[in-house]
Amino acid sequence: MITLHTWNTPNGRKVSVALEEMGLPYVVKTVNIGADEQFRPEFLAISPNNRIPAIVDDEGPDGQPISVFESGAILLYLGEKTGKFLPRDLRARVPVMEWLMWQMGGFGPMPGQVHHFLMQPDGPAKDYGVARYGKETRRLYGVLEKRLAGRDFVATSGEPSVADFAILGWAWRHERHLVPLDDLPNVRAWYERMMARPGTKRGFEVALS
Repeated sequence: MITLHTWNTPNGRKVSVALEEMGLPYVVKTVNIGADEQFRPEFLAISPNNRIPAIVDDEGPDGQPISVFESGAILLYLGEKTGKFLPRDLRARVPVMEWLMWQMGGFGPMPGQVHHFLMQPDGPAKDYGVARYGKETRRLYGVLEKRLAGRDFVATSGEPSVADFAILGWAWRHERHLVPLDDLPNVRAWYERMMARPGTKRGFEVALS
């Protein structure tokens, strides 16, 4: 059994979607980041950077428990564990790792800043933050739009990969990013294709808060 320590955020949804798509048994242990539960010693023991999500897998390597923090690391671990959504062949795996790192390094931190500044009081600081990070967020959506031209999935053919799950977790909040998908037909088609998958649908419906 896997215990998913998380909250209802894009990074949390990445992992709930992956767990559902991979058919792994898991339970959710909520970590209310609004109440600072991420700073509790028992959570810091498995996630020393005090960020959700984190998992504890009772049946890790050699049958021994293992904890994993950072959503990208969790997705790679789960892909390795199950042999699903992470190609074995190195040449096929490289694009998955590239696009997973693209999400972790940009398509997450930048829209996250948009979220932050949109919640600030009206004034120059808010205007500056929304303009700066909004521009970069729209650029990243544009990169994704070009990548998906003629493709069903971001990094693989035939089925999604862990990179799709990672990116979808943030594209799920595209309205909060002030990015209408009507302007991004390839992204919109991919988004609808992913959201129509039963496993992905369950991953977004499971209660994380």
